[in-house]
Amino acid sequence: MEFRSTRSAEPLVSFKDAVLRCLPPDGGLYIPASVTDMRQFFLYMDEDTSYPELVATVAPSLLQGELNPFSAARVAESAFDFEPELKILDDSLSVLNLYNGPTGVFKDFGIAFLAAIMEELIKNNGRAMILCAARSGGTGASIAHSFYKRKGMTAVILYPAGTVHGLDPALFVPQGGNILPIQIEGNFDDCQQLIRNAIHDRPFAERYSITSANAINVGRLLPQAFYYLYAFVKIKKKLCGDLSFSVPSGNFGNLIAGLYAWKFGMPVNGFIAAMNTNNAFGEYIRGEKFVPRPVVSTISPALDVSNPANYSRLAAFYQESPAVMQNMVFPEVIDDGTTIAAMEQAWKDYGIILDPHGAVAFAAAKRCLGSRDFGGHVVVMATGHPAKYADLVFKVTGQRVEVPENIAALQNEVDPVAVIPPSLDSLQAAIASCC
Repeated sequence: MEFRSTRSAEPLVSFKDAVLRCLPPDGGLYIPASVTDMRQFFLYMDEDTSYPELVATVAPSLLQGELNPFSAARVAESAFDFEPELKILDDSLSVLNLYNGPTGVFKDFGIAFLAAIMEELIKNNGRAMILCAARSGGTGASIAHSFYKRKGMTAVILYPAGTVHGLDPALFVPQGGNILPIQIEGNFDDCQQLIRNAIHDRPFAERYSITSANAINVGRLLPQAFYYLYAFVKIKKKLCGDLSFSVPSGNFGNLIAGLYAWKFGMPVNGFIAAMNTNNAFGEYIRGEKFVPRPVVSTISPALDVSNPANYSRLAAFYQESPAVMQNMVFPEVIDDGTTIAAMEQAWKDYGIILDPHGAVAFAAAKRCLGSRDFGGHVVVMATGHPAKYADLVFKVTGQRVEVPENIAALQNEVDPVAVIPPSLDSLQAAIASCC
């Protein structure tokens, strides 16, 4: 599989280059230049196939010439000691729990694969420094968990002003580890911009072999397609009609991963883009012009996005075949009141507890299934552990959620190794002094 920029059809680069360089020189994002039909693999898998087995089978065929079956098996075994969990609720509805990883959020799957495959890609030639912007303890902890002790790699985690949570100081570079948390005297956007600036400063980037573990890296985004294929394998023998997925949508990486799974040959009728009142991309999906708006705070904060980081990737799908995409992606906007009602309904009707983000997707699925034009079976993507919203869950459902140790640890405060202003010179100096 080769990759190109969202801004131009040439040049084409390998998966290794797309992962290790992260951003094209023209300022776009990397996307697959073409896709491989994977039906010969997952159509013949049975429901007993484990997640690592699926990844080890699909990945080398997807990345022919760059990842052989033996390497793929090592990557899958190294990355995944956790799996998605599919729960069939009734003939028309299922939930895919994606919060069984170390930090209780769907991004654990993409980050774990990225860390494992990067170690494989650089093991014979060199090193890599991974920059990641973390809005909260969850992302930083996921990066630290997945990259700790990976040979040849240092993970630099940039936090906005405020308290740093969820990291173990024993993993830090000054203590002999390979995790370097740096606090930026600015906001999350400043952190993201610093990463882009660092990658585009080629002398600096090449000196330290800098890439990113944020969703801008296609090596983190692409493997999220695997859990869509996994859900299909688990449910295919029980389907009596069309299959759709309801996806919490803020930055739209999860939705794009689903669209890649469709491109790989997964039989699917469509995707429900479940958004909160920020409605980050709804007008564009309906064929109107995309105009970013001020962010509105909601009870589903991961979806509080007005200018999605993956805008150009989703736009690339629509530019290629707008009519097809308008019949493949169905935008639904869910307000806070409807989200709370969905949390209550999920518990009363099915005995399941959802966090607010999963509840947005649940409400959107129920709304679509209630319309005359929508049928078949919908898989709701539950992207976050309900224990992170234990107080809200108790208020809405009356149920107390047991908070696992790994989730509770995300609230632990730690001191960063350095605090710097939001400038590239300051970041370069901090990295040079520690690494």
